[in-house]
Amino acid sequence: MISFERVSKRYEGGHDALRDVSFEIGADELVFLTGHSGAGKTTLLRLVMLLEQPTRGRVLVAGRDLSRITRRAIPAHRREVGVVFQNHRLLFDRSVFDNVALPLYIAGYDHREIGKRVRAALDKVGLLRQERAMPVTLSGGEQQRVGIARAVVGRPPVLLADEPTGNLDPALSAEIMTLFEDFSRVGVTVLIASHDLALISRLRHRIITLREGRLVGAPA
Repeated sequence: MISFERVSKRYEGGHDALRDVSFEIGADELVFLTGHSGAGKTTLLRLVMLLEQPTRGRVLVAGRDLSRITRRAIPAHRREVGVVFQNHRLLFDRSVFDNVALPLYIAGYDHREIGKRVRAALDKVGLLRQERAMPVTLSGGEQQRVGIARAVVGRPPVLLADEPTGNLDPALSAEIMTLFEDFSRVGVTVLIASHDLALISRLRHRIITLREGRLVGAPA
């Protein structure tokens, strides 16, 4: 589902964020991405989201070479990739329902379909009864669940998460990771960037490790 073929990314000024990185992630696989701060994790995720282009090499998602996607087709690609952020990025002047529905509003779904999909996503993350609540009234773990519901409401085949448990205590972190495992079991490809080695090592999924932009661990 996700394939990196000898990918390098150099920014202006000569900084090499990624250096000759190659790996594959299969459909419905959950993989962790780890490494020190500045190792290249966020750059790698941004390449999958088409927020960046590689300097060399190819990135493929579902068999599509992302370098061949036209500017007009980028929004359609991004609808195929759900993204969960560490800081939730919720709209605090909108209800939980409206936060989750935002990608569907942008994509032009009709009102009935929006309601159906939003409630299904909230049900998956255990927040169906809070659809009318404002984010400020929720705990940190609940806010992260809203962010996850928003990421999956469009039913994307790929789900990325950038340090999704960085602000949560160990118990809540484990609950959030269980949600990601649930999504992979129903066919979603999940790639999670995380510093929490103690947690991810217990979950026994494949771990890709970056060090100074180079791949140092990606067992097949």
